[in-house]
Amino acid sequence: MKIAIGVKDENLTFFGNAGHTPKFAIYDMNGTGMFRSFKLNSVKNNPRTDIDHNDEDHSCAHDGDDAEHIAQHNKMGVVLDECDYIVVTRACKNTANTMSSHGVKIVKYTGDSTQADAILREVSASFIK
Repeated sequence: MKIAIGVKDENLTFFGNAGHTPKFAIYDMNGTGMFRSFKLNSVKNNPRTDIDHNDEDHSCAHDGDDAEHIAQHNKMGVVLDECDYIVVTRACKNTANTMSSHGVKIVKYTGDSTQADAILREVSASFIK
């Protein structure tokens, strides 16, 4: 099973705004229960070119329901197509729609951890094989 999580950089610091994250860390999940583990598979750039990738607090007003804006969101779905889940603190409706159309389920994170691997352990019960 593959899980994506938004990160700022290769230090794997969590970036909760799915649509505006600079990068996605892709993890492989193995095992179950107390034997569940996560291994970093790759770090991929967010392919969107229409945004500031450092604006974690951005909230889309969604005047951007035009075809080009939706196409920019769809680029993320293509990059994450191999994933089963994405962990976020927020995702706008266009991000949610593109993830759904690519079979990627959204898991909301509301805790205080800042490192991707710690967050994955915290939300691991949400991942169903």
